[in-house]
Amino acid sequence: MSLTDWGRMDAVLSAAFALCLLISTGVHGDSLTILQSPEFVSFQKGDWAVSGEKIPDLVALTMGFSVQEDLSWPGLQAGPLFQRPRANVLVVVRGVDSLALPQSVATYPLENPVPFTLDSVAETVHSLFAEDTPVVLQLAPSEERLYMLGKANAVFEDLPVTLQQIRARLSQDGSVLASLPLNSLSRNAEADLLFLSEVQVLHDIIALLQRHRHLAKDHSPDLYSLELSGLEELSRLYGQDSPQYRDATAILASVLQKFGEDVYGLYGNSAVVEVVTVKTFQAPLTRKSRSILESKQISNPGSPYNLAYKYNFQYAVIFNIVLWLMIALALAVIVVSYNMWNMDPGYDSIIYRMTNQKIRMD
Repeated sequence: MSLTDWGRMDAVLSAAFALCLLISTGVHGDSLTILQSPEFVSFQKGDWAVSGEKIPDLVALTMGFSVQEDLSWPGLQAGPLFQRPRANVLVVVRGVDSLALPQSVATYPLENPVPFTLDSVAETVHSLFAEDTPVVLQLAPSEERLYMLGKANAVFEDLPVTLQQIRARLSQDGSVLASLPLNSLSRNAEADLLFLSEVQVLHDIIALLQRHRHLAKDHSPDLYSLELSGLEELSRLYGQDSPQYRDATAILASVLQKFGEDVYGLYGNSAVVEVVTVKTFQAPLTRKSRSILESKQISNPGSPYNLAYKYNFQYAVIFNIVLWLMIALALAVIVVSYNMWNMDPGYDSIIYRMTNQKIRMD
């Protein structure tokens, strides 16, 4: 055997050894972790992958809402029909594929991590509970959005929204800088302050809910959607092997664990808390159409192109209600008509019976 053959064999053995090492140690990827969940929302433990674009449907199903397409995912089982959680909290962490959370209900691999929003779920909450006081809070660092509804505006109006407001909050009394073990993180670095400001937002949300507990005790469900990108900036600036990134990951895991426990306790053990960890979001390969719930016009009668009506996902339900109601009414009319046609007036009718008796007595 020549030296070239020995070199090729050595390369093959090295590759096989590396593959076995990866299989034995496990390959971590993007994940969905159910941090807290009530007993009536049943999550089954397993390695069932969930697609990133199905996360809004999963949140809607956990809150007891219907979705346009069935979610064929065995991780979530159907629960009681008349019992729903009082809140759903979704935290998206960018820049890390997994967090060492001390306690969780279940963890599932996340595939196809495309950007998603909970706008469809928020629209459902707005339409079904417009007269109540639900909390619909959505924060995204890229858009700096803050959605609220009803009387909850007065409670969360002081919550810092923009990055400048959040960073100013760190210099005030009661900030997290006094309680967190910063270690290698600096108070002067821009990326470090971004990460610490996101931790401050989590702390302020819990503080506001503790002061206004009536928001967690009403009959309307609440929705929280928080996106954190501080770890992504630290990874980009310092690298994943840096002490700043490791310290920030440990701090965020501890803060999220306590955040989930506090929310779960404030809502009377009736809240679902999910944590989505994504290394990087992938650009969607196909254009995602808007939800029917977001459109203001279902039909298009005045189209110059003579197009058909837009399909309404409630058409099948309305059709069955009208169909069976008409069948029941038709059967009722037939039965009543048949009995009246075969009725004996002198024997079956009280009016004619009394008349006949008076005639006979006279």
